[in-house]
Amino acid sequence: MTDNSKITPDLVVFARWIIPVIPAETVFENYALFVNEGRISHLIPAIDAEAMLSDSALQNATRLDSHALIPGLINAHGHAAMTLLRGVGDDMPLQAWLEERIWPLEGELADAEFVNAGVRLAAAEMIRSGTTCFADNYFFPDESAKVTLETKLRVQLACPVLDFPTRWAKDADDYINKTTALHDRYRQSERVHVAFGPHSPYSVSDAPLRKIATLAAELDLPIHMHVHETQTEVDDAQRSDGVRPLARLHALGLLTPRLFCTHMTALTQEEIELLAETGSHVAHCPESNLKLASGFCEVEKLARHGINVALGTDGCASNNDLDMFSEMRTAAQLGKAVAKDATAVPASAALAMATINGAKAMGLDAEIGSLEIGKFADLCAVDLSGINSMPLYDVVSQLIYSTQASQVSHVWSSGEALLYDSKLQTIDEQQLKQTTQEWQLRVNQIAHNA
Repeated sequence: MTDNSKITPDLVVFARWIIPVIPAETVFENYALFVNEGRISHLIPAIDAEAMLSDSALQNATRLDSHALIPGLINAHGHAAMTLLRGVGDDMPLQAWLEERIWPLEGELADAEFVNAGVRLAAAEMIRSGTTCFADNYFFPDESAKVTLETKLRVQLACPVLDFPTRWAKDADDYINKTTALHDRYRQSERVHVAFGPHSPYSVSDAPLRKIATLAAELDLPIHMHVHETQTEVDDAQRSDGVRPLARLHALGLLTPRLFCTHMTALTQEEIELLAETGSHVAHCPESNLKLASGFCEVEKLARHGINVALGTDGCASNNDLDMFSEMRTAAQLGKAVAKDATAVPASAALAMATINGAKAMGLDAEIGSLEIGKFADLCAVDLSGINSMPLYDVVSQLIYSTQASQVSHVWSSGEALLYDSKLQTIDEQQLKQTTQEWQLRVNQIAHNA
C-alpha cells in the first residue's frame, strides 16, 4: 500500500482484546478499531491496521496493550438526580424509605437546580465507570437533557407521569403534554431520546395509561415503568383492582415491544409467558432490589422464554452507586442463586444485559450496544494489567467477576473522549465537588429538621 492510499481515521484504538458483544461469544485479540464521523468504520487485526494507516494516524493512535475494549455500558434504569440523595435513607424498608425519607426530601428539593446538579454528579460517576448511555426517570427531564448534551453522554428520558402534582407538573395531562413537547424538541437528537415514564400501576389511573398507550403507538415512543416491584404491590392491586398489575396494563393496551418494565420481582408463569408473547422488555436492578429487600427477578427463567432482560442500577438513594461492573457481577451471581443453577446467567449474558440488551429495551439497538461497523463509537476501555486481573484465562469472565469500575481508563461517546487516561474530559471535577458539597449541606439541614 502506497503512502497516498493510506488512511487517517478520526480515531484509532489498538487493544489487546476487543469484545464486540455481537457476534455473541466473540473476542478479538490484538485488534484495532477505527472511527469516522462518530461511527465505527473498521474492526480489523492490528497487523492489518498498521499497514493501512498513515504515519499521522499511527502516531496519534491510542494503544491499549493491556486493555479490553467493550461497548460503552448502558444503565437501563435509574434516577440520576437522586445521586444527591446517596445514603440519606439506608437500611430502611421500601415503604418507610419512600414515605419517611425520599418523598419529603424531594418535596423540598426536587427543582430544576437540584436535577441539574444531581445529573451532573451522576454523569461523572457513570463516565468513570464506563457507562455511555442511561435511561433516566425523574422530574425536570429538560435539565437532564441539558447536562447530557454538555457531558456528551446519551440518555433516554422517561418523563414521569403521575396522578398527583409535583413541582414539575400539576396533573397527568400536564405530565403527558410536557413529555410530548420534549419529544418534539429532541426528536432529531442523536444523544437525547424521550419516552413515557408512568411511575407505576398504583400511581397512575386508567385514563392516563390509555392515553399513553395511544400516544406511544402514534409517536413510536417507549414506555418505561416500575412494574411488580414487590409482592406487596401485587397483593394490594389484587385487593383494590381485582386483578394483578400486569393483567391491568395488558387490558389497557400497554404490553407491547415498546414497554420496558423495571424490577419485576413477583411474576407467575402465565405472566412470564404474556411478557414473551407481547415482546415486552424487563430492566433488572439486582442491587437495589437486594438492598430494599424487594424480591428477586427470575432472570434465567425470563431469558429462557426469550424475554429481553436489561440491567440497571436504579438510583443512588437505593443502590448506592452507579457502578455497572458491580451490577453485572451481582446480576450473574444472584441469577445463579435464584435459579439454583451455576450455569445460569453466565458472564457473557451479564455483559449483554449491560450493553446490547439495554439498547434493545430502549429501542436504540440499531445505533449502540455493540461494536459493529456503522454503529456509534461508544467505547469503554478496561485496564486488565492489575494484580486483581491476574492470571487471566477468560477475558469476559474476568470483566464480570474480577473487575472494578476503577479499572476503566478510557471512555468515548461517538468517538469523542469523555474519559482519557482516567481523567474526565467533559466535566470540571473540582467544580463538581464544590457544588455537591453545597447540596450536601442543604440536604442535611432539611433531613435533620424533618
